[in-house]
Amino acid sequence: MTRRAGTTGTSRDPYGLGPAGTYVAPAIAGLALIVVAAITLSLMNGQVPFRGGSSGPGTQPGPNRTPAPSNQVIVEPSVSFPGSIVYAKAGNVWVQTGNAARQLTNSGLDSMPSFSPDGKWIYFIRVQVGKGLHPLNGRLTWYDLATPEIARVKTDGSAKPEQIVTGRIKSGKSTWFSWIREPVLGPDGHTLALVSDGPDTSKSEVVLQFYDLTTKKFTKPKLSAADLGHQDPAWEPLGRYVAFVKNGRDGSRGAPQIVKYNPENGRSFAVTGPGYLAPSWSPDTKYLAATKTDSFGTNIAILDANTGAELLRVTSDDASFSPVWSPAGDAIAFLHLEGMIVDLRMVKLEGGAGSWTVGDSINLTEVSGLDAASRPAWFIPPGEMPAGTAPPSGSGSSSASPAP
Repeated sequence: MTRRAGTTGTSRDPYGLGPAGTYVAPAIAGLALIVVAAITLSLMNGQVPFRGGSSGPGTQPGPNRTPAPSNQVIVEPSVSFPGSIVYAKAGNVWVQTGNAARQLTNSGLDSMPSFSPDGKWIYFIRVQVGKGLHPLNGRLTWYDLATPEIARVKTDGSAKPEQIVTGRIKSGKSTWFSWIREPVLGPDGHTLALVSDGPDTSKSEVVLQFYDLTTKKFTKPKLSAADLGHQDPAWEPLGRYVAFVKNGRDGSRGAPQIVKYNPENGRSFAVTGPGYLAPSWSPDTKYLAATKTDSFGTNIAILDANTGAELLRVTSDDASFSPVWSPAGDAIAFLHLEGMIVDLRMVKLEGGAGSWTVGDSINLTEVSGLDAASRPAWFIPPGEMPAGTAPPSGSGSSSASPAP
């Protein structure tokens, strides 16, 4: 694995995202390395089941499987669901409400969007492309840098995106960056959970951290060492826990497992054994939807949030991943790979909690080519909640989203 300039032999970039050697490649090549590296980790974990052949009945690419243009998401007119789902496509953030999809950003460098608890903002990662000087063998050397930053945009599109915090690191004449991925705002309205290797990239993996929008400071919890870093942070609806994935390895294969962290007392414990990632909480906090990965592919499963016991296998096509639970608790949306094209699907959960049956699978998008590395997120305003649905209570937290 290529090491970053200025790192030690024992320091690893678990995502393989560092610049290579002394050759200063064009910025677009640096972005390509990011994509390749992210896909490499995803393939190792089995998170994204990329393959060119069949991924289940009727999933051959075929002559009619041409993806939609980069500025278009295809939605069937009959598609209906409460609230809105946010996702990324071609480096831009999109919001879909029923059968209408709106493009919110146009930089071509955006990914990993998520809603604020009140639904008014969408937080996401934007890459800023530029040059920087960094020591290599005792000399400052020019690099083309693709520096991530956390940004946010209003869900209604009424204002331009604004920067929250950048991964840019400035020290004397040296300019470098830390990785920041998957920002998710907690129920308190001011604490972002994310994964990053900052502030000292030579001594840290990409691990769970928090950024306070009020104090504008990062904090890194004390967690057990992660062989390949962390990913997929997800706040419990009451804010008592953050579920995340601890990446390990079993030979040449990834061995991801879901862990819960309690920010109040600093304790963490494993929920699952190897083979689960991308957790999403049920609204009542008792269950997790997750990606189950094995040698055949990936599927969506529902787990007990305390014991990790698998209660229901939602899909069996070996090509579904990155679930998001409806805030109403009665459906799960997820990404699905058909041929080489990623789309959004949804299944209804019928019956009582813990004793569900799986309803029909509904295509929320068609041949749209969504970003496989960006988990979708779902928000339903209180006024659109189905009758008899009550949000979690008892956290005493605010869903306000303060200015950065």
